[in-house]
Amino acid sequence: MISLLGIPYDASSSFMRGPAQAPEAIREALLSPSANLSIENGMMFEFGQTVTDLGNVDFRELDFESESAGTGRAIARERITASVLEALKTNRKLISLGGDHSVTYPILQALAPQYDRLTIVQFDAHPDLHEDFEGDRYSHACPFARILEEFSHVSLIQIGIRTLNQHCRSQAERFGVEVYEMANLPELGNLRIEGPAYISLDLDVLDPAYAPGISHHEPGGMSVRDVITQIHRMDAEIIGADLVELNPTRDINGVSAMVAAKLTRELAGKLLETPATR
Repeated sequence: MISLLGIPYDASSSFMRGPAQAPEAIREALLSPSANLSIENGMMFEFGQTVTDLGNVDFRELDFESESAGTGRAIARERITASVLEALKTNRKLISLGGDHSVTYPILQALAPQYDRLTIVQFDAHPDLHEDFEGDRYSHACPFARILEEFSHVSLIQIGIRTLNQHCRSQAERFGVEVYEMANLPELGNLRIEGPAYISLDLDVLDPAYAPGISHHEPGGMSVRDVITQIHRMDAEIIGADLVELNPTRDINGVSAMVAAKLTRELAGKLLETPATR
């Protein structure tokens, strides 16, 4: 069995709010009578059987708007880490539903120390390696810089990148990131990873034709099939995952939420293929 945790947080978004509404939108799509529970590897996504829902991290009383917003955001990160640590006590693998991409850093603050080495596989239009973005070191444009600074035993593979500016290119070189830009994606083949791996899936890795319900539309992205194929081709134990940056306020007829639900099911199938080990 795996666990599902909602992280309804978007206070570190640089352009617009909305991803805080994503966990409930994805749950609704997962339970839609227009879909089904089957996973392409033959498993089933069934709440109470293969999947247990832990609900959402609670941020309701935190202030993200006034002069004390920085304190609120810091408390939110601490709360995410604590919630993931609590979830890990069950010895079940965890899928986290964001939220903006900044949530990956506090998730990994809980997960990374559990392993001697760990590879993150990031599906994303953006490298999210900024030293800081608009004065915020914890922006959704910065999580992987923070992770790689803090954990020397963590390595990063990026897939689908198509906004690699010079600063982030330098950061990628600094941290030894393996980058597969969208223009060169046919070179990817099957990922073979030594040791455990964690998947961080930003919905904007997809071409916006497949998922318009995102804050940052970056044309020229992957298809849903491209992403599913790469997930199931990974030759590694996947120990956890997050799916982030769905913005229901920009969605059209719920199609992006349904895509997010499909990808959540396929991530669950990949996690269920092997038991949790630490």
